[in-house]
Amino acid sequence: MRGSRLTKWLAAIPMAALALATIYPLVFTANVAMKDRREYTLDRFAPAGALRWDNIARAWTSVGMSRYFLNSVVVVVCSVAVLLLLGSMAGFALGRLRFRGSSAVYLGILAALFVPFQVIMVPLARIMGDTGLIDTYPGLILAYVAQFLPFTVFLMTSFYSAVPSEIVDAARVDGSTVYGVYWRIMLPLGAPALLSVGVLNALFCWNDVLISLLLMPSVEHRTLMVGVTALRGQYSADIPTFASGVLIAAVPVLLVYLFLQRQIADGVTAGSTKG
Repeated sequence: MRGSRLTKWLAAIPMAALALATIYPLVFTANVAMKDRREYTLDRFAPAGALRWDNIARAWTSVGMSRYFLNSVVVVVCSVAVLLLLGSMAGFALGRLRFRGSSAVYLGILAALFVPFQVIMVPLARIMGDTGLIDTYPGLILAYVAQFLPFTVFLMTSFYSAVPSEIVDAARVDGSTVYGVYWRIMLPLGAPALLSVGVLNALFCWNDVLISLLLMPSVEHRTLMVGVTALRGQYSADIPTFASGVLIAAVPVLLVYLFLQRQIADGVTAGSTKG
């Protein structure tokens, strides 16, 4: 009994350290956002003397963050919708249908997961420039789909592969076509995985800076994460206002995770528990 309790405490120590390392930057940012410049200069680590919400208002209005917020929402919603549609269809085809070359296609998708974006960013920028998609919503959406589709297909293939064959066989016996099996049976069954993958892709797209910075050079088309960087000048910066901008960008992500953390975990593990 004593050994078991000691083991639990030893296991809890690294978990507590990881939780502290994760939470502290957010707490520090929120604390800095509530200070004025003088307070921050005197002691950046001390608790804020008063809650200065005007920093958040200044961050929201000074660089037009409402426009950046809308840009991010449009791009994220459209990107996730396309990713879920293509990813679920490809996952169903690779996970349930057997066709010549399916294994090679799946291996190619897995290989794409290990290609860093920095390797393809120059060719991507040239292609987007030649096709007139630089500084457009469709261009950024296509880039996000290309970047995150392998991850989506991988998870959806794992999920659909674990669905019992009897369900599909029964539907085929009843006369359902391949499309009928997908739309009426597999797609509803995949709802937990789709929710999880959708949330993860939304977080990836929302938090992205590099792709958006590369493909959206104009001020009016900036996404929120890129817009936050405009709060820092070249030679000086109002750090409390900048921290307020970071906090504004982080709040939607935190809310999504807090409300959907169980669904995210269930969806990711669903493919290994079905059947």
